[in-house]
Amino acid sequence: MGDRHAARVAGALFIAATVPFSISVGVLAPVLESPDFLAAVAGHPARVSAGILLELTNHVAVVGIAVVLYPILRRDSERLALGYVVARSIEGALFAVGTTNLISLKALSDRVGATNPSGAEALSSTLLAAHDWNQVTLPFVAFALGTLLLNYHLFRRKLVPRWISGWGFIAGASILLARVLLLGGAPLTSPIVTAMDAPIFAQEMVFAVWLIVRGFAEPTEREAT
Repeated sequence: MGDRHAARVAGALFIAATVPFSISVGVLAPVLESPDFLAAVAGHPARVSAGILLELTNHVAVVGIAVVLYPILRRDSERLALGYVVARSIEGALFAVGTTNLISLKALSDRVGATNPSGAEALSSTLLAAHDWNQVTLPFVAFALGTLLLNYHLFRRKLVPRWISGWGFIAGASILLARVLLLGGAPLTSPIVTAMDAPIFAQEMVFAVWLIVRGFAEPTEREAT
């Protein structure tokens, strides 16, 4: 795969990772944030299934990004390239664990329906907490580390304009700091955490469009800058 084609594929995968994930949050939030969420899951099977599909799309795209970018990154640093692949693979795996918890929650709701016996309530609460933890906290630590590695390399090698890679590096650091706050006890719905996460989603969309339209800089372009 040539660099130009790889850039387009990577750009499309960044969009395929970010957009479905963002939509899944909006699709699932009214159900999972309901006071009687087990009954809500049972009452909205199509909505929950759509959310699961959107989450799975994100997980596949995350790993795909690392696979596509690996040959380009390893030309300058195989260690950094491997680090990026490992970070994004861990991210995808942790996301998948969270989605598995959601699938289990849906299966439980299908079994008990709206009756919600006490045993099912305790199990459903555990599954929901595990889903949230593996969608908002742990995978984002790996995501932040991967983002820092990628944008450090992009900035150093001038593969894209430095304002894009610099923005990405700062946004990655912001995500990592936000996870420190969550691990320290900040609520998952903290507006501070949401604000600290926002820059990376915007940066990745700008980066994705740049890759699709312009691709990575050629050696002569890098020397000129």
